[in-house]
Amino acid sequence: MNPPTLRHTDVPYYTQWGSPDWVRHIVEQQGDPCDDPYWQRSGFADPERYRFWAKRLCGLTCLESALDYWGIEHAPRAALLDEALCRGVYRLRDDGGVDGLIYRPFADWIGEAFGIQIEVLPQAPLDEIAARIDGDTLAIVSVSPEIRYPERPNQRQGGHLIQLHGRDRGGVWFHNPSGIAPHQADVYLPFATMARFYAGRGMTLTRIAR
Repeated sequence: MNPPTLRHTDVPYYTQWGSPDWVRHIVEQQGDPCDDPYWQRSGFADPERYRFWAKRLCGLTCLESALDYWGIEHAPRAALLDEALCRGVYRLRDDGGVDGLIYRPFADWIGEAFGIQIEVLPQAPLDEIAARIDGDTLAIVSVSPEIRYPERPNQRQGGHLIQLHGRDRGGVWFHNPSGIAPHQADVYLPFATMARFYAGRGMTLTRIAR
């Protein structure tokens, strides 16, 4: 039986780009993310570096939201990326692409840097991960970026990370860093809908440092 409702209602929402209102323009119209006047908000100064990385930083965006929720000091997202690259969380490929976010290097880094315990769950039902959310625990799970349109058929599972911050017996609440309103912040979807997008893996983040 799934556990009763538990929801963290004050977890801040961040988009992996500069402004939530610009996500639709960027993902639907292939707009230049640097047209957003707030593109430097996350600490980037080089437009080309920002264009390359912002679309790949869903995981770090979820982390930043959790750190701010718990009042844990951290560097801006661009500097977090530098640290993550040094720790092997992302790996640049010869073809110009990127492998990452890689869970286990991420877990080691976050535990040492911020006092957060990461439990990596490479094969777990979504309701099992959701059941682990408690007063000190949030979760990040892999879904298709198509989850921004849950009413539409999807073609894949995985490839994108979202933050779970609540659950009840029927589904979960989450923030989607690349979401488009109304499926952007504090989204609720039933487990049956989530299953279409869910890749079967994720991790929990538990605050252990006070």
